[in-house]
Amino acid sequence: MPRPPSASDAATAKRMRSVRQRDTAPELAVRRIAYALGLRYRTHNRDLPGSPDLANRRRSWAVFVHGCFWHAHDGCPKATVPKRNSRFWKSKLAGNVARDERKTDELRALGYQVVVIWECEVAAPRKVERRLALLKACTG
Repeated sequence: MPRPPSASDAATAKRMRSVRQRDTAPELAVRRIAYALGLRYRTHNRDLPGSPDLANRRRSWAVFVHGCFWHAHDGCPKATVPKRNSRFWKSKLAGNVARDERKTDELRALGYQVVVIWECEVAAPRKVERRLALLKACTG
């Protein structure tokens, strides 16, 4: 897939570089829930496809904590396309979605169970807890 066009100006590019990629508030919340459930994991597994936010190789599961905007959460009010330079953003976000699907498929091909937790779901910790509990039940 071709690279999206570059950001329109230096200020936008600087803002994009400053966005955290790891240890975000939603990710830390999911980690707390997972740990409380007794799930043990490693973070930011760069040697696995997509570098899952949490993963357990022995039990073959991986969790991605996606930001609704950056990963274009379908139907979520946080997943908007900015009006300024919309061509760039549509291309960028579509590329992110395609990459996410590709990496999830690669992990599943390796025998991993993959769970995606969305940023907006973290506001309902019980829902996240239920989803992660299912992960624990399936992997022993």
